[in-house]
Amino acid sequence: MDWLTDPWSFEFMQRALLAGIIVSVAAGMVGVFVVLRGLAFLGDAVAHTQLAGAAVALVLGGGAVLITLGAGVAAVMTALGVALLTLRGRLREDTAIGIMFAGFFALGVVLISRQRTFAIDLGSLLVGHILGASWTDLIVMAALAVVVTALVLSFLPELRFSAYDPEVAAVSGVPVGLMQVGLLVLIALATVVAFRLVGVILAVAILVTPAAAAVLLTRRFKLMMVTAILVGVLSTVLGLYASFHFDLAAGPSIVLTAVLLMVLSFVFGPHGLRETLPSLEFLLADIAEPPPPGWRRRARICWGACCLVGDASWGACCRVGDVCWGACCRVGDRFSLRGRAD
Repeated sequence: MDWLTDPWSFEFMQRALLAGIIVSVAAGMVGVFVVLRGLAFLGDAVAHTQLAGAAVALVLGGGAVLITLGAGVAAVMTALGVALLTLRGRLREDTAIGIMFAGFFALGVVLISRQRTFAIDLGSLLVGHILGASWTDLIVMAALAVVVTALVLSFLPELRFSAYDPEVAAVSGVPVGLMQVGLLVLIALATVVAFRLVGVILAVAILVTPAAAAVLLTRRFKLMMVTAILVGVLSTVLGLYASFHFDLAAGPSIVLTAVLLMVLSFVFGPHGLRETLPSLEFLLADIAEPPPPGWRRRARICWGACCLVGDASWGACCRVGDVCWGACCRVGDRFSLRGRAD
């Protein structure tokens, strides 16, 4: 029993637990959209660009609150910059994200390198310092989490409709462009909350991993959010236990725990590995079908020089429809050498 209760007798562990719960709420509300929309790279870029805002706050001699606010300004600027660069297809989204990511992150490193406490400050910003979270940090994080939660709940139907089918949403009168920009800003704010917990490097993991586990466990959207929050809280609790009893870094321990829970969700969840197994059976059934006319093979399934899967053959001799690829291909009574049989 002491093994379970000892960690929570320390005030810094209690503050760390509260910080983890706050981050789990903000990340769970937004992370589901990140996973469903495939915006993990954006979340990573926004998390890293916070380094520039935090660096400016450090140069100005600011404390924890000013560092968090600086990181938030940089994150929101990144989100708006990506939206502006991709407006009307001027640049691809991944290109705009890469530009903002590289520029802001490099600026942050340059600014911090000018400080005498470069190594200490940079290490704290990169991997976080959850065990050193103060009550002021918790208040700032909680305020940001409340803003994120309120905005998501207020515009949940529009955000969900735009995430699943933006074209139909636009026809239905939903301001898809505004919702997309708003979602980018929400991702930025959520990563700012996670920034104080695990730093810029691991913030995207807290944003994405619990949400990915939730997607593997349920298909109901609201239940995904609740599940993502619960997975985040459980990861925080187990990660802090591991950190306390085995003398491990707290932030990375929380992230590794979240990854482990996601792997378990993939292996045992109803929408993970179990859902893919029937498709393997269909694949084997297709392979076992009789060969099409004009093709001869001695074995039921052939691998090597000539391999037939369904109506297509792969290997040295390959047929897809009436087009032949490979060293030698036969369609009916005609042969072709690395070309097309006419």
